[in-house]
Amino acid sequence: MPKPYPREFREDVVRVARNRGPGVTLAQVARDFGVHEMTLSKWMRQADVEDGVKPGITSDQSAELRELRRRNRLLEQENEVLRRAAAYLSQAQLPKRLYPLVTELAAPDARIRVPVAVACRVLKLHRQHYYAWLAKPVTDAELEQAYLANAVFDAHRDDPEFGYRFLTDEVRDAGWPAAERTIWRICANNGWWSVFGKKRRGKSIRPGPPAHEDLVQRQFRAEGPNRLWLTDLTEHHTSEGKLYLCAVKDVWSNRIVGYSISDRMESAIAVRAVESAVARRGGNVAGCVLHSDRGGQFRSRKLQQTLFRHRMTGSMGQVGSAGDNAAMESFFSLLQRNVLDRCAWPTREDLRIAIVTWIERTYHRRRRQNRLGRLTPIEYETIMSQAAEQAA
Repeated sequence: MPKPYPREFREDVVRVARNRGPGVTLAQVARDFGVHEMTLSKWMRQADVEDGVKPGITSDQSAELRELRRRNRLLEQENEVLRRAAAYLSQAQLPKRLYPLVTELAAPDARIRVPVAVACRVLKLHRQHYYAWLAKPVTDAELEQAYLANAVFDAHRDDPEFGYRFLTDEVRDAGWPAAERTIWRICANNGWWSVFGKKRRGKSIRPGPPAHEDLVQRQFRAEGPNRLWLTDLTEHHTSEGKLYLCAVKDVWSNRIVGYSISDRMESAIAVRAVESAVARRGGNVAGCVLHSDRGGQFRSRKLQQTLFRHRMTGSMGQVGSAGDNAAMESFFSLLQRNVLDRCAWPTREDLRIAIVTWIERTYHRRRRQNRLGRLTPIEYETIMSQAAEQAA
């Protein structure tokens, strides 16, 4: 099954095809971007439908129909939960425990099978608690910890000015021997601090801590594809405002495997660039190292969740050290000289088309590189992949 192309990539190809110069055919544009001519024609027909030029079902309408079907199915499940819960609680001889009801609703032979997440949400139960009950009852250690936490809370409620050290003495006097570190952990988890504690300081001007260690150490070499990726952000002015580009580069072939362009510099642009790279690489990127600087977009929780979902490993350089990501900076330097600084750009759309055209047509397929043996990134990947297949 062929791998899907990212939506942003399809939109960029359609933009270039619509704004192609005289004498440039669709076949030439398709070859420049490495797609089939029929695929490009299909993308352009769908774009005409999206723009209202031709009749048909747009992507938004299809997404809305899928969303309505999903909501209808969810409503049926929620009604089934409420109906069964009302019948279950009306039986006075049964204990009022809803965990067995969740198990019955999630059974494969149920009339309307309700997922555990839906049942717990409707019944206002915690899924973690349900699964803990399903696996085994509460252990003696957990019960003892709960009683100890209650003792700490009682002591804190009686004397709010006490810190965790004084609370330790109070808890010990109440007959609960515990270490200071244990009491500190309970206080930290629940926010039970002394009312006379130190006030929080203002926002620090220092850069935030790195989300990952530097695993690259300026060794920009990779033995195969999808082993080491580099990423960074750049910006350029237009008459309409700034345009931001986040690109992902495979060190093995120096190919830009994914990128995202936006008029806003936020964490979403880095997430879209990584998702685009994963999609264009077929999704088999487990173990790949993504190296970046300490920008807020790359330290964001959304990007860290994306790396965890694809089983990738993060890496970050030092603050104010451009050499830690020099291989990516060299690509942006080429882009600056060949595209960004060539002229004044009136609109973001013009600059966007110029960027994606230079990356896909010139950098990937026409610009030869000494490190690759005077081959282009596409030629290098094709030759090395064939050699690996023959050796296997």
